[in-house]
Amino acid sequence: MNKIFLFFGGLMLSAVLTYGQANISPARAQAKPVIIKGATIHVGNGQVINNGYIAFDKGKITAIGEGAAPGITGADVIDATGKQLYPGFICPITTLGLVEIEEGARGTVDDSETGDLNPNVRSIIAYNTDSKVIPTVRSNGILLAQPTPTGGGTMPGMSSVVQLDAWNWQDAAYKTDIGIHLNWPVARAQGRRRAAPTPGVPQETPAERAQKAIAAIENLFSEAKAYANIDKPEVKNIRLEAMKGLFNGTKKLFVNAEGAKEIVQAVAFGKKYGVQVVIVGGNESYLVAETLKENNVPVILKETQRLPDKEEDDVYLPYKLPKMLQDAGVMYGLTGIGFWRQRNLPFEAGEAVGYGLTKEQAISMITINNAKILGIDKTTGTLEVGKDANLFVSKGDALDMITIDVDRAFIQGRDINLDNLHKQLYRKFADKYGVKADL
Repeated sequence: MNKIFLFFGGLMLSAVLTYGQANISPARAQAKPVIIKGATIHVGNGQVINNGYIAFDKGKITAIGEGAAPGITGADVIDATGKQLYPGFICPITTLGLVEIEEGARGTVDDSETGDLNPNVRSIIAYNTDSKVIPTVRSNGILLAQPTPTGGGTMPGMSSVVQLDAWNWQDAAYKTDIGIHLNWPVARAQGRRRAAPTPGVPQETPAERAQKAIAAIENLFSEAKAYANIDKPEVKNIRLEAMKGLFNGTKKLFVNAEGAKEIVQAVAFGKKYGVQVVIVGGNESYLVAETLKENNVPVILKETQRLPDKEEDDVYLPYKLPKMLQDAGVMYGLTGIGFWRQRNLPFEAGEAVGYGLTKEQAISMITINNAKILGIDKTTGTLEVGKDANLFVSKGDALDMITIDVDRAFIQGRDINLDNLHKQLYRKFADKYGVKADL
């Protein structure tokens, strides 16, 4: 009965999402120069420009500074006096665009593939630019993301970076196939209680299962490294072809690891095979910060608004982690969990301000830090001449859920539509009850 309810509930919700939101078309390419003046500009690298201006043309930033804006013939001039201007926020490690409804509508979930070792699976071809979730996320300043394959397998696949205003996945692609994802085996019992052992049948311990899984990973990487050294293999292996980039530096290995032991193992593994490792999760990264710093391994933290994994941990540990890594000299970024909670990314970063980070460090965490980790810092992450015009204007502090109010946003210079289903429903019922709606 519950399954039937979930099925039909999912169908109803799917219908609401499909037909309840008016069509929001992607913006056209920038046709003429734009100047935004009078704003407080947060550059993304810690610098703040008061009463600043920024100019961009053909999708690229052409000028930025303090005081009077330069005159540019034919430019659109936007007065942002009293407002805040930021680089577009970047959300790594997300299933945004891969999942629409988590429960009851399996047809809207395309974030995993069957099998255990799938380094060749490309998540970007499953990215759905028509997702109704995407407009709600970019309304909070998140303009780029990294749709990431998940699933229970050891290697669920490859991820790419997308910009969040596109007609299809080809248009959305910002940098394709940047990394391969690996779930590092854990040598301790996890999840649900396992079935009672069968008498007379030897049972593997969690440590034995983990060791067997690590051996399988080692075997795959040994084969992949040998294959990568062959200029023109007679027979192509699609799995090993996909892994070539790990050994020539064009791809990174994103390793899901939470415990200190698993993090150290992952770092040593990357060093052994000469691949660039990024730790994802890293709940206990502060315990091995020196190892991370020495090996130049960054960490993408998962949310601050959560409880710690262990009962004995400081209840405020998730809020303090960014500051702890900042002080230790470890490169760190931040993401959310799942596909819709990414809209809270700026507020998650804002929580870290209350526990030691400066506001500009928190902004850097979800702009230039994430950009560096994803390998897109040459084109985005800060507001600098020559970089893509990925930016937004907010009437208030974008890290504060009470004062944030994004009223303009640009992706590669394109003035994007900030409407979404939530705003439409608000306006609908505000009209019904005679409430003034300014969305």
